Amino acid sequence: MASGTAQAQAYQCQVPRGPLSVPAVKRDGPVRQVPIAGYTLALSWSPEYCRGRETRASDRRQCSGKSGRFGFVVHGLWPPEGRGTWPQWCPATSQPSSPELARNLCMTPSAGLLAHEWAKHGSCMTRRPENYFKVTRILWNSLRWPDFDRIARSEDLTAGDIREAFTQANRYWEPEHVGLVLNERGWLKEMRLCYGKDFMPAKCDKQRFGPADSAPVKVWRGL
Repeated sequence: MASGTAQAQAYQCQVPRGPLSVPAVKRDGPVRQVPIAGYTLALSWSPEYCRGRETRASDRRQCSGKSGRFGFVVHGLWPPEGRGTWPQWCPATSQPSSPELARNLCMTPSAGLLAHEWAKHGSCMTRRPENYFKVTRILWNSLRWPDFDRIARSEDLTAGDIREAFTQANRYWEPEHVGLVLNERGWLKEMRLCYGKDFMPAKCDKQRFGPADSAPVKVWRGL
């Protein structure tokens, strides 16, 4: 996958023509209303996520290949609180409409995940789901991506190499702004981009930063 904009992460993405049903969301934790200290844009690496999920009905859009091929996709925009907790499940009087879900399916190829992220996180940031997704799209569309197919083929790849490649492609970003999540076998699962309250890149705390720069990393290509 060549270097380019965030849209290039969704190769030949196809949005359904008909209306989407708006999934019901079940709360998975307590309501927690605490001050917002910054934001995290969590980006899932689809080839790793989809490994073994290609035929699972709930992951069909992202993983089957019938709706396009995906690289990084948006897991969610989260408002972490700086002291080890975060706001979640704030009271909301509206939910995403079918057109709003469809508008964002090439960014987050799951209507269920979009609805969940709004209910759990977006509701603590703004009163209207379309505003939450608009901000998420602005951040997402501002990103440029190095060639992860080439990066994945690198020998002795480290977390620092991935951070450096990303920051070389994105002005104003530094390695300390880029968190990573690896699975127990050292494969890349997610990138966690850290922002301040002003939505500018900010230093990640230890939890969001993840593995040290020297940590070995493997990247499943699958594209």
